[in-house]
Amino acid sequence: MPTYDYVCDGCGHAFELFQSMTDSVKKTCPQCGKKKLRRLIGAGGAIMFKGSGFYKTDYRSESYKKGAAADKGSSSGKSGDGGAKPESKGKGEG
Repeated sequence: MPTYDYVCDGCGHAFELFQSMTDSVKKTCPQCGKKKLRRLIGAGGAIMFKGSGFYKTDYRSESYKKGAAADKGSSSGKSGDGGAKPESKGKGEG
């Protein structure tokens, strides 16, 4: 069930109302009791993708792939530590 925005033209009271899509539009203001209630048109809930485009960030560019392959090839000739991180100091050391 959607949430609708209403505003009263009589007293200026604005509120949201959770109601079924098949319910009739409300006409009476709960604040002042006048029949000057108006339902506002909203954008509704939507999915928003932020950024320049999700498809561009899902896949790496060809230049990145070539650079990664070159780095992988040059790192295989190193000392053979497998890219292990340096050991961290434990408690009491330091």
